Amino acid sequence: MGYIRSARNEFGPCIFCDKSHLGKDEENLVVHRGENAYILMNLYPYNNGHLMVSPYDHEEHFDALNTDTQVEMMTLTTKAMEVLRSSLNADGFNFGANFGEVAGAGIKEHMHLHIVPRWIGDTNFMPVMGHTKVMVDGLKETRKQLAEAFSKNGK
Repeated sequence: MGYIRSARNEFGPCIFCDKSHLGKDEENLVVHRGENAYILMNLYPYNNGHLMVSPYDHEEHFDALNTDTQVEMMTLTTKAMEVLRSSLNADGFNFGANFGEVAGAGIKEHMHLHIVPRWIGDTNFMPVMGHTKVMVDGLKETRKQLAEAFSKNGK
């Protein structure tokens, strides 16, 4: 709710550009870096292990990115799903993006892709009856586990 109720730009000019700089991966919840794009944890996840793939380039439109960046983002998405299956035993995924404010993008200025791991039975009565989403692990703990999994897989 903190994110939803916050004023626009409260989190700085662009969170993806801020987190793209080397050196603070643990603090910025970055789990893996590629040449043109990187993977980070969502600070306000829909589910445990909710990842985002973002280009280093500050670009609003996916189709404006160069082909190498587009391909790498899809490759990183594939790798992220493999890691989430092996590390968190994900049964499936919600995968997608919202391009533009009208499409529901919370941060429209810097495009990014979402990968949300899902498990059989992960939707229960808590969000409906208790207005609470149960997260079984903390962001920092999950980030550490996933970063190690990416390192072991060599990419």
